[in-house]
Formats: sequence, C-alpha cells, structure tokens
Amino acid sequence: MNGPARQGCVATVDELEIDLLLEGVFQRYGFDFRAYDRPGLKRRVLGLMAERALATVSLLQDRVLHDPAAAAALLRALSVQPAFLFDDPEQVRQTREVLAGCLRASALPKVWLAECAHAEEAWSLAILLAEQQMHHRTEIFATVANEELLAEAMDASIPMERMAQYQENYLKSGGTANLADYFDVRGKRAVLLPALRSRITWAQYNLVTDASFNEFQLIVCRRALADFGPLLRQRALRLFHDSLALFGVLGIDRELAPGDTLAASYRPVFAHQAWYKRVA
Repeated sequence: MNGPARQGCVATVDELEIDLLLEGVFQRYGFDFRAYDRPGLKRRVLGLMAERALATVSLLQDRVLHDPAAAAALLRALSVQPAFLFDDPEQVRQTREVLAGCLRASALPKVWLAECAHAEEAWSLAILLAEQQMHHRTEIFATVANEELLAEAMDASIPMERMAQYQENYLKSGGTANLADYFDVRGKRAVLLPALRSRITWAQYNLVTDASFNEFQLIVCRRALADFGPLLRQRALRLFHDSLALFGVLGIDRELAPGDTLAASYRPVFAHQAWYKRVA
C-alpha cells in the first residue's frame, strides 16, 4: 500500500485515487512514481487537475489511460522541474571548484547528470568544462526519465531575450567571459556551440528501475532526489555509489544523514554543502 494507509491511517478518497492513478501509469506506461514523496506528488497532480478543470483524480486517471497527450502532460508534471542556464550562481561556483580540484587529475573523466533538468543544466556544465580547458577529454552523460524529455533536450534552444539575465547569473557564478560567445545565434534563438554539444551524450534512463551503466568521476543529481520517498532515495544513493569511482565526487540535493546508504563512505568537499568525495 502507498501513502498514509501504510502508517495505519485511514486513506482519504484522494489518496486512494492517487494510488490507483500511479498503479495505472506503471501498468500502462511502465513509469513508476509509486515511491515518490507523496505530498509533493499530490500537489503536482492537483495542479494538473486544476489546469484541465478536472474535479477528481479518477477523471484524470481516465484521461491519462486513454489519451497519450494527457499521459505526456502527467509525466511532465511529475518529472524533474527544468533548470535554466546558471540559475543557481552559488551552486555553479561550487561546481567550478569541484571541476578544478577533483576532475583535473583524471585522464578521461566521465560526468553523469542524473535526471538532468533540461538541456540548459548540461549546457552550463559544458561551458564550465570549456573554461577549465577540460571539455576535450570529458564526456557528459545526461539522462532523463522519458522520451518526451529526451526529445526536448535534443532539440533545445534559448530565446535571445533571456541571454541578458543568463549573463548576469553567469558573472555572479564567477564567469568572466561573454556568455553569448559559447552559442550559435539562429534568428531570435541560440544553441550551444557544436564543439561543446558533442561532449554531451543524452539517453533515457530511469533511476527507479535501471541499474548502474558506467563508472563516473562526478555524479550530479540535485533536483530529482527531493521528489523521492525515503526508500527510493536510499535506492538512488546505492545506485550512485555503485556508479561512482573511488575518489569521485557526488553532488546531491541536501547533506547526507548518518542513516543514509553508505554515508560513511564519503567525506564532504565543502563544509555544510551537499558535495561529497567517495573515500571507500
């Protein structure tokens, strides 16, 4: 059972309907949101219902099971929310330090952006690697949970009207160049330079069900873990451990707790920040 019923409480009608919706999505489409953090998931489901003027979760379930467009909308609502270019300058500043201090010694470093929050997160990292003169020997693996997100990432571009704000964020993060120099401008939109895009390998991958697929010197997963329930979070931490090279670095959404999976195998890179070096 899911939700409050597992804790000995009587489930509300909404909660029962959400259980049925998630089971239906898993059985019909193979995407498993059943172990996601329930309050956050419920907010997103209710938000989608409001957008579509649906009075009950059961009505949403009917649409999702019979209408591919409705199913795609639900998958988008429940998936990791998009990140924008350099949208968290302090995190970017820390990433710069991690790249300089922890990846430079690797001959051919591999980076995994797990549940990558749209193309702009991967593009930000590619630019940072170029500024460290590491992009020629570093491969970025950016994975997303479903085909729609993958298609969006592969075909992404940036409206030029956003570039001024992105430039400001970039400078706050420690950048010193003209951000537009890293892009090809096509009319009113911009795309990352081909030499940098070629270092990014995009793939569909599901943190809930899939196994480790490579060894990495850096793994970053900042947005998806916050959506996971306790058991699923521990599964993801185990997966990252199995995929991270010794002395590799893990960047996650919050500091490790003593009870987290294999927490003793890591040492903080920065004080009170969720960057960790694997030491065992």
